[in-house]
Amino acid sequence: MEKFVTLTSKAIPLPIENIDTDQIIPARFLKATSKAGFGENLFRDWRFKKDGTPNEDFVLNDDTYEGKILVAGDNFGCGSSREHAAWALTDYGFKVIVSSYFADIFRGNALNNGLLPIQVSPEVLKAMLSAVKENPNTAILVNLEEQTITVSGTDIKESFEIDAYKKMCMMNGYDDIDFLVSNKDKIEAYEASRTF
Repeated sequence: MEKFVTLTSKAIPLPIENIDTDQIIPARFLKATSKAGFGENLFRDWRFKKDGTPNEDFVLNDDTYEGKILVAGDNFGCGSSREHAAWALTDYGFKVIVSSYFADIFRGNALNNGLLPIQVSPEVLKAMLSAVKENPNTAILVNLEEQTITVSGTDIKESFEIDAYKKMCMMNGYDDIDFLVSNKDKIEAYEASRTF
């Protein structure tokens, strides 16, 4: 995984509540086992019409908005526990998802795949969505070390919670295996000290 310490990016607003994992990546696209390529089908049934042409009314098809941050409605990532939802979001290019609530399994899958889910208050979420809609060039600064998210040029700023272990992993670019490998010397020293 890539290291994540800070990110400054424009954002894409998606003010829809209860976005479930089947909307993020429909079940018919879950046949592959590699993480690559899932971004092509992110929000497939919203991004494309039944004939396969782009739905011009969907925000990801609107050139007005771009960025590595998705600001979504409440209760993001509910539904089934498919890890493919996190794969699709990261493969598309998102680094951060902002919502006022995340499903627990989605949150864990996101963090395991280098995608930072930031939970903010409903009031801050509403203010962020308004700021981005009013000015698509609005920059959002995420500081993982300080656990803050700030909307540039406004007084919108909030702290967010994150598991200390997952924070350390993201800041170092570790997945769980990388973390174990980084502690190889300590593990070997402990094993050598044990008598069997």
